[in-house]
Amino acid sequence: MRQHEFNIEFNAMITLKDIRTLTEFKRNAKIHLRRLRKTGRPEVLTVNGKATLVVQNAAAYVEMIDAIRGIQRGLESMAAGQGEPARKVLDRIRAEHKIPLRNP
Repeated sequence: MRQHEFNIEFNAMITLKDIRTLTEFKRNAKIHLRRLRKTGRPEVLTVNGKATLVVQNAAAYVEMIDAIRGIQRGLESMAAGQGEPARKVLDRIRAEHKIPLRNP
């Protein structure tokens, strides 16, 4: 299957239905792999009741790594004194587009 065929919805929350035993995963690998490809959501696999592995489809993994790299670049830019504080940027956008302040 090609990467562009994945239907990925990034959702960092792991729910109870995303936690499975390694034994159950091995018994029903095709079903799990189909779900991983379709949803992009990771599964946490347990051994003896303890979270041991996280299984994720490749496209979702690449998306996650890209997001982490973007955050790292932003943090490095801020540490180097580049960029502007969010408040300043938002105030400028509000002024440029004549967006009124909301009362809290």
